[in-house]
Amino acid sequence: MIKLSTNHGDILIELDAEKAPVTCENFEHYVRDGHFDGTLFHRVIKGFMIQGGGMTTNFTDKPTRKPIENEAKNGLKNLKGTIAMARTTQPHSATSQFFINVADNDFLDYPGQDGWGYCVFGRVTEGMDVVDAIKGVKTGARGGHHDVPVEDVIIEKAEILE
Repeated sequence: MIKLSTNHGDILIELDAEKAPVTCENFEHYVRDGHFDGTLFHRVIKGFMIQGGGMTTNFTDKPTRKPIENEAKNGLKNLKGTIAMARTTQPHSATSQFFINVADNDFLDYPGQDGWGYCVFGRVTEGMDVVDAIKGVKTGARGGHHDVPVEDVIIEKAEILE
């Protein structure tokens, strides 16, 4: 279980290490290293998803480890309340950024539009009210990015709950 403490409240996430072992280990490693502490949910698209895990509050990218293998072929679906890895157009490019689906996004499921899709590796078990509050924040453009919250949505701390 992962707890994301944000400036909007707490989000508890249950990982599915059985179906996405590489992805879960990668995510837990970033949590243990404190990588997510003080980062933003920097992309919020109402009716789609909220994305975070890679940008500081001064809107710079945090350094990451090497990309991981895309495990989207694990049978898990991009349903509302699930967490998945963000990536570039390259299927095996996920590092630290993730998103929480705020709607059922089946077009992101394996095989997706590019033969791979986006790897789901867990689900929100508590705090969907917080996710819903975040998805409703006002957004604009910042630093060449669109759909950025006008007021920072900060992941203050991420921790593994035993």
